[in-house]
Amino acid sequence: MRLQGLEGGAIMIVGVVKEQFPGERRVALIPASVPSLKKAGCEVLVEAGAGSEAGYPDPLYEQKGATLVASRDEVFARSDVLLKLLGLGANQDHGRDDLARYRPGQTVIGFFRALGAPEAVREVAATGVNVFAIEMLPRITRAQSMDALSSMATVAGYKAVILAADTLRRMFPMMMTAAGTISPARVLILGVGVAGLQAIATARRLGAVVSAFDVRPAVKEQVQSLGARFVELPLESSDAEDTGGYAKAQGEDFLRRQRELMARVVAESDVVITTANVPGRKAPVLVTAEMVEAMAPGSVIVDLAAELGGNCELTQPGQTVSPHGVSIVGTVNLAGTVPYHASQMYSSNITTLLLHLLKDGQLAMDTSDEITRETLVARGGEVVHPRVLEALGTAPGESGRS
Repeated sequence: MRLQGLEGGAIMIVGVVKEQFPGERRVALIPASVPSLKKAGCEVLVEAGAGSEAGYPDPLYEQKGATLVASRDEVFARSDVLLKLLGLGANQDHGRDDLARYRPGQTVIGFFRALGAPEAVREVAATGVNVFAIEMLPRITRAQSMDALSSMATVAGYKAVILAADTLRRMFPMMMTAAGTISPARVLILGVGVAGLQAIATARRLGAVVSAFDVRPAVKEQVQSLGARFVELPLESSDAEDTGGYAKAQGEDFLRRQRELMARVVAESDVVITTANVPGRKAPVLVTAEMVEAMAPGSVIVDLAAELGGNCELTQPGQTVSPHGVSIVGTVNLAGTVPYHASQMYSSNITTLLLHLLKDGQLAMDTSDEITRETLVARGGEVVHPRVLEALGTAPGESGRS
């Protein structure tokens, strides 16, 4: 079934606007992605300056066939589909600024933190727009090229190590010098998803001795293949992974025992990078205040879960703090600090998803398709995704209206 709001036979217009999250420099669509949308029968409108901070100036968009538009209001008014990075939910500071600009039947695709901020999804749904939350993409083989979560996690894992190396008072690699031997830094990665694996690879390239821990025993081989040591703790974790490959939330008894066993490993590390996230949940605390106190002064913790409460008990989102002489880096939106390549990867992901949703140059709503069904969270003024409805406390089949 086709979406309403597109005049029959009319060329579908795809709009791209500047991101409004504080400090955000990424853009949802880069110039190189424009030709593939035009080939599919779409016209592309880009708000002037949308890609400038990411390293994609306006002339590049025009060279690739996009039309520059002076105002944000005009992009919203003319577009059938809007491509964004951070919608309301993922951008609580300024996401509501666009609610009045949406119109019924319009479609928006981007990150919405649909499970973590379901009320925000309901607010967007109330405008009558159709919402596709790219973070809800199923982890299946044919959706890998659309997996924006993995793309941004890759960037964040890389940048976390760079931040740690810049903050640490010592160098990462072992060096044999005339002044003596410099021992390598010891880096511990907690959580071996996409971000964790990239962090391992980056730290190893910089010459550190790397260890990693995850509640999923199945990742041990991946850790070792990158040249790192897998930390094994005597814990029962057979139910640590869901069918989508994500880590499952563990009970408090499990987490307490894990922290007890992990304390010594953390204390021996110069750098700890934490990456543990469970979709729709507050980040689990892996590093307690007592563990931080036991670390050597000058050690560094980079907490990739800072925005969701932090894996370290002492993390302050958006800040770097130094309790007991240990630097705890709580920078949020790390992917946004590498805007050129993060935008390149995200643009490829979101373009591939949009092209998947198109049929004969128009946006189709084939909910028999798993990718469409799992990413579509709001339609016709209502929240329609079962997991988001569950997060709202509304049973599937009941109204998702506020």
